[in-house]
Amino acid sequence: MEANLFLIGGVVVGLLVFLIVFFHYVPFVLWLSAKVSGVQISLLQLFLMRIRNVPPGTIVQAMIEAHKAGLENITRDSLEAHYLAGGNVVKVVHALVSASKANIELSFQMATAIDLAGRDVFEAVQMSVNPKVIDTPHVTAVAKDGIQLIAIARVTVRANIKRLVGGAGEDTVLARVGEGIVSSIGSAESHKAVLENPDSISKLVLKKGLDAGTAFEILSIDIADIDIGKNIGAALQIDQANADKNIAQAKAEERRAMAVALEQENKARAQEARAHVIEAEAEVPKAMAEAFRNGNLGIMDYYRMKNIQADTAMRDNIAKD
Repeated sequence: MEANLFLIGGVVVGLLVFLIVFFHYVPFVLWLSAKVSGVQISLLQLFLMRIRNVPPGTIVQAMIEAHKAGLENITRDSLEAHYLAGGNVVKVVHALVSASKANIELSFQMATAIDLAGRDVFEAVQMSVNPKVIDTPHVTAVAKDGIQLIAIARVTVRANIKRLVGGAGEDTVLARVGEGIVSSIGSAESHKAVLENPDSISKLVLKKGLDAGTAFEILSIDIADIDIGKNIGAALQIDQANADKNIAQAKAEERRAMAVALEQENKARAQEARAHVIEAEAEVPKAMAEAFRNGNLGIMDYYRMKNIQADTAMRDNIAKD
């Protein structure tokens, strides 16, 4: 009795396992859902999807959505191929349905190419219908009068479906707009003119065609805020004046050093001359003694010379007092 019960239990478990495996590889309920929705697909094709590691649920749901939206050119093979290539089948179908309802020209090949390029094709279609507003960071520029201006712009862009593959992104658009703002403010004669007519910046920037080569089309550029910054011109003049002062001080110090050096040189020459005089004076007694011996100098001549020396010394003392 127990053996029979064990056998029956094993049969039941085996049957359940078989049914689970069978319905996993042959999704009958999914096939029935496709039939009810009007999508022509066989159980064999669903089974082969399991063998190829393609989720039948994703493919069938995408086919049902496309069929209900009237997109008859989307086939099972193309969806499977896009999935195996690493694409997002659901977003591609969503994008195609949205584009069809909004009367936007978008083919299945273009949608899959955009998706495989790494862009969100469904978001791109939505952006084509509802333009996106991008705020630029603070853009700093200086007018010709030296006053710094800080501006913030709002750029309204719309996705360009045809240029999504290979087109530049939002960062490029913001960089070009910032460059255009700097150029426009820099060409203004006065910061007051920019503050009085901030829309002149938008007009100049829009004329430059900044959306060329990007995945977007710039609809408008609006200056949201503009503030006055530093007086760069005055700061530069102050810096230049300080630099000129330092240069003048350096040159004056150089001239003073040269004068001191010249004075020291003159003192050295004077000392050298005095040394020569002292040396010459030391030779005078010798010369006088030689003159006495040779009879060229008499005693009266000697006393007359001493009187002259005493008189000269007295005059020097009077002059010093």
